[in-house]
Amino acid sequence: MDALATMPKYEAYKESGVDWLGSIPSNWQISRLKNTVNGCVNGLWGSEPNGKNELVVVRVADFDDQKLKISDAKLTYRSIKENERKGRLLKNGDLLIEKSGGGDKTLVGRVVLFDKSYTALSSNFVAKMTPKDWVDNRFLKYVFSCLYSRGINYLSIKQTTGIQNLDASSYLNETFCFPEKMIQEEIANFLDNKTEQIDEAIAIKETQIELLKERKQIIIQKAVTQGLNPEVRMKHSGVDWIGHIPEHWEIRRSKFLFTQRKERAWKSDVQLSATQAYGVIPQSEYEALSGNTVVKITFHLDKRKHVEKDDFVISMRSFQGGLERAWSSGCIRSSYVVLRPLEKINPDFYGYLLKLPSYIKALQRTGNFIRDGQDLNFDNFSQVDLFIPPLDEQEVIAKYVKEFMVSSDKGIELLNKQIAKLKEYKTTLINSAVTGKIKVA
Repeated sequence: MDALATMPKYEAYKESGVDWLGSIPSNWQISRLKNTVNGCVNGLWGSEPNGKNELVVVRVADFDDQKLKISDAKLTYRSIKENERKGRLLKNGDLLIEKSGGGDKTLVGRVVLFDKSYTALSSNFVAKMTPKDWVDNRFLKYVFSCLYSRGINYLSIKQTTGIQNLDASSYLNETFCFPEKMIQEEIANFLDNKTEQIDEAIAIKETQIELLKERKQIIIQKAVTQGLNPEVRMKHSGVDWIGHIPEHWEIRRSKFLFTQRKERAWKSDVQLSATQAYGVIPQSEYEALSGNTVVKITFHLDKRKHVEKDDFVISMRSFQGGLERAWSSGCIRSSYVVLRPLEKINPDFYGYLLKLPSYIKALQRTGNFIRDGQDLNFDNFSQVDLFIPPLDEQEVIAKYVKEFMVSSDKGIELLNKQIAKLKEYKTTLINSAVTGKIKVA
């Protein structure tokens, strides 16, 4: 990738008069965005399949804003009457801007290029903008990307009963700098080429992350269900979700390995949160880790359930992500089921076991609680048999898995940091090119 600091600059600069823009090339002109497009028409868009009245419909927010142009993925269909299509046709080269983000203002103001040749219409959630002849449409999409990355679009967002909406008239009143069209085209060509290279590099790293995650899950599954000795004799467990296990491992009904802890909260108990991301931890710790605020109970604390460290908790979402391990003593809401082991176990080992996808699927097959809106309970848990390696083997397996996860997570973290740097570089490259901070041709 080119180092921005070493890239050439324009011969002379002048002050733009816009604080955030700063200096711009001396022969570039300042113009309001509304002077670059022929209006801003509310709409969603779509293609006509087989000449029918059904149209492909999509929101700009459905797409990766890194791509800056429409994809044919994630399409849905909607019937549009013939008399409602008048004056709403899009053409190749129009820009589409997201005007409504629901409760998420980060969706509002994304702009993509409509680079398709099929018939398209405009309607409610996005607006179409047709660039004027003196503006290159690809350059303009990068201009809007620059504005979006700097949060200029947020200044024109209005809130209506919790829904974030873009005031297009206000937004298009913002100013930007523009070179002559030939230079716009040169900048757009440069950015198209460079951003494609960056996107390809990002895609490769994202694929590497997915492969690491798959390998991680395979290795954990194999270690937890088969042990670490490849020479050990195996037997069929007789349980579908378990399959083959080492011959010396025991199969037992879950209720004979864990029982319910039903004691009420102690006066000294801190309030706990059951989370899929962090397990069962103090609410204050969860708030610090997640940045979310938890509503704390100030009365009837005695009706909550006591939890001991290394217990397991069946929460409302356990059917989605497995049972949660308690990392701290405290109390939790009374609707949850607290499990305590009936014999000495390695909590790390069972922490991994009770999060296996195969175990979660077995839990899901125990009833209609998902469809009926019921919580997963002790009866559901009891229906799924568990396997029990000898305690010393549990400890060895748990240690191996923990060390592997640390190594694997470091690799994933490194790749995520590299992706973040590539995205940051891409944003900086676009912003520098379209504001004239670097000369690309």
